[in-house]
Amino acid sequence: MRVASCALLLLMLATAVPLAGATVFRVLALQIAEITRPGLAAEELSVRFDAHAQSGEIAVGRLRVGAREWRALSLRCGRLHLDDGVLGCSAARLELRGRRLPFEADIEATLGPGPARIVLRLAEGGRIEAAIQADGSLRARLHRIRPAATAALLEPWLAELAARLRELEAVGVLDAELDYRPAGVGDASATLRGRIAGGGFGSGDGLRAAEGVEAGFTLDARGTGAAWSWAAQLDWDAGAAYVHPLLFEAGPRLRAHGRFDGRRIVLERGELALDGVAAASARGVFDTFGGTLDTLAVELTDVDLVRIGPRWLAPLLAPASAQRLRLEGRADLRAELRRDRLETVDVELHGAGFGLASPQGEGIAAGGVAEEARAEVLAFGPVDGRVRWSSRGRGEAALQVGGGRWEKLALGAFALDAVLGPAGLRLPGARIPLLDGALVLRDLALGWSVAGWEGSAGAVLEPVSMPLLTEALGLPRMAGVMSAALPGLHLRPGELVLDGTLAVSVFGGWVQASGLRVHEPFGVASHLTGEIEARHIDLAQLTEAFSFGSITGHIDADVRGLELSSWRPTAFDARIASIAGDERRRISQRAVQNLGALGGGGALAAVQRSVLRLFETFGYRELGLRCRLAKGVCEMDGLDAAPDGAARADGGFTIVRGGGVPALDVIGYNRRVDWNELVARLQRVVAEGVSPTID
Repeated sequence: MRVASCALLLLMLATAVPLAGATVFRVLALQIAEITRPGLAAEELSVRFDAHAQSGEIAVGRLRVGAREWRALSLRCGRLHLDDGVLGCSAARLELRGRRLPFEADIEATLGPGPARIVLRLAEGGRIEAAIQADGSLRARLHRIRPAATAALLEPWLAELAARLRELEAVGVLDAELDYRPAGVGDASATLRGRIAGGGFGSGDGLRAAEGVEAGFTLDARGTGAAWSWAAQLDWDAGAAYVHPLLFEAGPRLRAHGRFDGRRIVLERGELALDGVAAASARGVFDTFGGTLDTLAVELTDVDLVRIGPRWLAPLLAPASAQRLRLEGRADLRAELRRDRLETVDVELHGAGFGLASPQGEGIAAGGVAEEARAEVLAFGPVDGRVRWSSRGRGEAALQVGGGRWEKLALGAFALDAVLGPAGLRLPGARIPLLDGALVLRDLALGWSVAGWEGSAGAVLEPVSMPLLTEALGLPRMAGVMSAALPGLHLRPGELVLDGTLAVSVFGGWVQASGLRVHEPFGVASHLTGEIEARHIDLAQLTEAFSFGSITGHIDADVRGLELSSWRPTAFDARIASIAGDERRRISQRAVQNLGALGGGGALAAVQRSVLRLFETFGYRELGLRCRLAKGVCEMDGLDAAPDGAARADGGFTIVRGGGVPALDVIGYNRRVDWNELVARLQRVVAEGVSPTID
């Protein structure tokens, strides 16, 4: 049975309705093979009408709408009636495979050409009203539609979308109106206007959420057949949304227009009004059959990095450190995506600045109010230039950096000219001025994989004046120079390894660090290991620089198994010892007392204290001290043994063994010292810079 059979079917049903109190027959049953219309086909239909109860049922074995198909549908009318040529089905229920759908419907249809009206009553007060005119025009109104009711309504037809709504625990209310006019003399047209109130959602993993969303939207379309043109706008008035790692807040205004050919949605131009961006536009193509974004091109002009940076760029560039990243200046950005993958990025920077704050804690503002007061450990700017990257091949970066800062060290102006690849970069070389020297990078190569960043480079630190360096770092003035040769820097996921040595010429000798390895170098809990040795250090220069008192002579020092966590010592085995065969050695009264304080007090016998008052300096034969740090405790030791090879009977350890007249030894008795307390003692000794009182 084709389309004409529909009218015959309705006519037969009409004759079965009670007329003037008489019943023509009690039950009418019909079997219909097929009803077809463009884009729609119903097969294996059966119709049953109970004249006595004035109720009816229509069953459909298979229903096809477009490319979708459903089986075993039935429509049950609580009351079937005919008034003035209008057939009505009240309190109707629709079932799919024996399962009742979550709404009741009232349907009115004119026999023959004429209007029809459908009302769907949903859960939670939701309501859909649709009126279809004889010419095919449609007006529909959606009133207080909620996500839960929408999911229940969609489940039999679009199960995946319904499940997604439930997973997101979506809330809110939708009100909308749809007007459609079929093609007549001109094109067909459709207009959709609506508003979302109190919108929100939240995923179980916490990576997606929204709250208090208020937004209005419109969509206007015109076309003939499958070819349509459209224009849309969206105004987001209130609320916020988080889609990891980005936070979106109300304010954006979207205007867009394009085409639709039945398979592809073409965005000819979209414009977004966004705070901090002079102009934002996009164009692209979305494949509705495959559900893929074929192409998308985005262009942002005159971006204010101060306003856009914290919300949009920092979470993308450094998700784990977004709160620590500072951006300033302006930029232009162009990007292209193809098949849901980023394909090209082109960025121009204008007076941009970047800073990374310390992961360490918070300060106290004036008046006792706590506020974040973290100093920046790394900063660059102003930066001007261009970065062009492509997933298909070679890109490049050409940047002019006006200066920078690493911790307290100022960096001079430098240039970066790098070659970019789809998953990495190569920098042939760069010279970064540092005080009166420079850090020279050679053959820097970085690559990105799913495991993280990997790379290698060589580095040379050209000699830097120690007086300038110590002044910049706020340390006591030291003479000498610092230099380094690191032929191999190797970056692996979570680790930075430095081949070669870092050498400092200081205090008439030299200090050398080797075997340096940093775990999580850019993380909050960075961990460094290495070895340090110092040779022929002039104690006169050292003690003068740190206001420790006066000691002449030279020492060697070794630090084995050094471990720093967040740049604070957690483990090492350190020894210092005077050099055998050295020149005449002297130690001042103040230095004796300070060494005794480090040893835990009680380091001088009473007779020696009386002698200490009479002399400013004393001769000594040898000096030695050891600290083994583990679990926050320093295990102290001194010179290995007395001259006769026996250990001290009192359990102490010798720090200074006297020589000459009067003989004076400095003895330590506290072999286990809290590390933080030991550091505090040393800081007090250096900071006070005064001679101790001697009783």
